[in-house]
Amino acid sequence: MIIDWNTIDTVLLDMDGTLLDRHFDDHFWLEHVPKRWAARNGTTEEYARKHLHALFKSQEQTLNWTDLDYWSEQLELDIPQLKQEVEHLIAVHPFVVEFLLFLRQNRKNVWLVTNAHSKTLDLKMKTTRIGTYFDGIVSAHEVGLPKEDDRFWETLQRFVSYDPARTMLGEDSETNLATAQRYGIGYPVYISRFSSTIQPKPSPVFASIEYFSALIPDDDEKTITISKG
Repeated sequence: MIIDWNTIDTVLLDMDGTLLDRHFDDHFWLEHVPKRWAARNGTTEEYARKHLHALFKSQEQTLNWTDLDYWSEQLELDIPQLKQEVEHLIAVHPFVVEFLLFLRQNRKNVWLVTNAHSKTLDLKMKTTRIGTYFDGIVSAHEVGLPKEDDRFWETLQRFVSYDPARTMLGEDSETNLATAQRYGIGYPVYISRFSSTIQPKPSPVFASIEYFSALIPDDDEKTITISKG
């Protein structure tokens, strides 16, 4: 894919795994929550992980997947409070701030578009302080649809006015990139290094980068070429 910044007006960016290290979320849901749930219910952590994994999986690609109030009720745990216990793990990926500054300097319309719940957003924006780089932030819970739903991107137009053909989307979810591409978003980019604890693997379908520095051109250029896996 050739990225020509002269033909891009709007940049939509996912949060978890894209701008922020997904290690926090993976640790929280796969380790921290099962540990607390096991202690509350008198089970082993191994049983808790298997039990909760099945519960979490049942809500994939729905708004419940990221709804902290839903999981607080289902698990009888204060999920927002538990997140604060491990908030020290929340981290911005390398080169994210530099990329956001590049977008601002080049007068792009920059929006954070995430499936994350408002309580998660509040915690992460407070911790990372990157909220000021965006023209706005939209949660799927406001839209009423998860990004995995093909209807999401058209409905998003109620919140963000954008020309799909002149829009870039940065995501660590190939599913979300696929729904966006079907809507007509012209520049879908896959973030392969979504967690600092994994070995990045490029997408076989979408143009892929490890770090956003790959999208910042040299001073005398406006085009960049990025490839699939």
